[in-house]
Amino acid sequence: MQTTSFSQFNIPSIVWASPPPTTTMLRGKTTSSQRLSPPYAVASSTSRHQVTHSMPPEKLEMFKSLEPWVSENVLPFLKPVETCWQPIEFLPDPSQGPEQFEEEVRALRHRASGLSDEYFVMLVGNMLTEDALPTYETAINTLDGVGDETGCSPCPWAIWTRAWTAEENRHGDLLRTYLYLSGRVDMLMVDKTLQYLIGAGMDIGMENNPYLGFVYTSFQERATCWSHGNMARLATQGGDPMLARMCGTIAADEKRHEHAYTRIVDKLLEVDPNATMLAIANMMKKKIVMPMHLMYDGQDPNIFEHFSSIIERQGVYTSRHYAEILEFFITRWELEKLQGLSGEARRAQDYVCRLPLRVRKLESRVKKIEPRQVKFSWVFNKQVSV
Repeated sequence: MQTTSFSQFNIPSIVWASPPPTTTMLRGKTTSSQRLSPPYAVASSTSRHQVTHSMPPEKLEMFKSLEPWVSENVLPFLKPVETCWQPIEFLPDPSQGPEQFEEEVRALRHRASGLSDEYFVMLVGNMLTEDALPTYETAINTLDGVGDETGCSPCPWAIWTRAWTAEENRHGDLLRTYLYLSGRVDMLMVDKTLQYLIGAGMDIGMENNPYLGFVYTSFQERATCWSHGNMARLATQGGDPMLARMCGTIAADEKRHEHAYTRIVDKLLEVDPNATMLAIANMMKKKIVMPMHLMYDGQDPNIFEHFSSIIERQGVYTSRHYAEILEFFITRWELEKLQGLSGEARRAQDYVCRLPLRVRKLESRVKKIEPRQVKFSWVFNKQVSV
């Protein structure tokens, strides 16, 4: 179920269509490329027109100069490993002996039995989003001026990215183990989907540009926080308070990470308001796509659209949430109050500040589509409503 054709109005939607064939801009050079054939391609999908290294070289020094600020204002959002929660704290613990372990697994399965197949489709989607971390760390490390050039760089930007990845890695581990123990999903199909997803990568339009990259991560962390928080709510309603606690704990991590990325954009607006305002508008015009938008399970070429329809229908993440996140950042970053912008940046400011109203107007005109049944390989090919 696709709720509306937002793309014709250049307005973001929770459901994104397949982008056009790839065009890569390499510092003034344009090359066309076709996506690889399966097994690593997303079935019948192609990439959007890509631009790379769009940040002027002179801006690199600015990001270098911000390293002490990152150490003082961003790295404190990380938690020491010894104080972090770990997945085993929420799951049956085999170290307690076989009888206790089996009893805890039976209790987990009993709680899981009250949740719908639609819920497990959404939980698998959230797990896949978290488990595709190799793609995200790679993408951040391609951002000019802030990447980890050696794999173990002492640069504060690189320290943040590695430690952020390490914290996020627990999310996928926790959800994956729960899904495995629940017995509710076909883990073979889940694992295949993850391999396809990491192999496909993601095409979110960051252009190796840290301005664009940090706008995207700010938005995406907030969206992910809401998604996990809503999954916690539904788990409580479905009779699994432990799963609700898991999802809520993950949401709290996402919120903390959101604060870090939001603070980075705060600083960029302070030191370079024109470029940052243009970056915000750039990402909004492209739409903030989910990082798993190139998902494929080897069978359904439209699996991402089907997944998106379920989370829209279930209220886990919707176009209304998209508008509310936009409104939040417009207020949080005080975009309407920015003064002294260039003419181009003022136009970008006007576009972004008017965008939530346009999204809400389009949402009010959405023609609701009756649910239909689609088979999802993740839940033993059962039919679920999308």
